[in-house]
Order: sequence, then C-alpha cells, then structure tokens
Amino acid sequence: MTMTLAAMAFVMSLSSCSKDDDDNKVEAVATQVAGSYSGNEVVMVMGEESSNEVKTYVFVKASDTSVDLTIPQVGMGMMTIPALPVKGISLTKSGNTITGKLDSYEGVVTNASGDEKNYTISNLALVFSDKTIAVTFSLKYGNMPMTMDTTFTGTK
Repeated sequence: MTMTLAAMAFVMSLSSCSKDDDDNKVEAVATQVAGSYSGNEVVMVMGEESSNEVKTYVFVKASDTSVDLTIPQVGMGMMTIPALPVKGISLTKSGNTITGKLDSYEGVVTNASGDEKNYTISNLALVFSDKTIAVTFSLKYGNMPMTMDTTFTGTK
C-alpha cells in the first residue's frame, strides 16, 4: 500500500499544467498566412500583358501546414473567369519566410452563363514574409489553347 501511494505521488509530480504547454507552442504556419491580401495582379497571355489590376486574394487555413486559396475573378463581360478555389497548398517555414508550392490543381467552376468549366492551376508558388505575399501560377481555363501566367503581390 505504501509503495502504491509513493508511486502515485511520483507520477503526479511529473505531470505538467496546461499553461506550461501553451508557452512552448509555435503558431501554425497556415495561421500566419491565412487572411486577405490586397495588391497588384498581372496576367500575361502568350507573353503579352492581358490584365494589370488591383485584386484581393484570400487564404484560409486548411491544416497547420496548408492553406486554401481563392483566386478572384478576372476579365469582364463574356470574357469573365469566375473566382477559382485552389485547395491544399503545402507550406514550409525557413526563418521568417513561409513558402508554398502546388504542382497542379484541377477543378470545375460555374461561369456567369451557368456553364461548367474545367480549370487547371499549375506551378503555383507563394512566398510570405512580414504581411506581404507574392504568388505566381499558370491557369488553363476551359478550352483556351494557351495558359494565363499570373503574378500577384499583396499585403495583409
């Protein structure tokens, strides 16, 4: 009986309170990146500038180490490409810089006419540092024979 009480006292003395655990937690990289960023988006088609506008990109935490992105609509009238979701962008941190990469993402979106269009985002890369983000990717939309190469730089 004495040995059991001694063992229980020993085990209880080893447990830590939850406050100590909170002090040692590192904020998830996805939490640092998540948010809305306003800035300049440049879209190039066949090496020529097609669009150069102020846009807002939205990142949502998907896991501690990944985010989902909503690319805003581009174009106007019948040439409008609706907002496009991109899910599962993996993040890594080195020093104060967080980088993300996604080789390819395929999705389907409904345009303003009610038609479903396939799209592929490829070679997506992002660099986040001190509330500033830079994103590059290529977009193949619907039956378009060429890609739209996009660069976005914005601040939170």
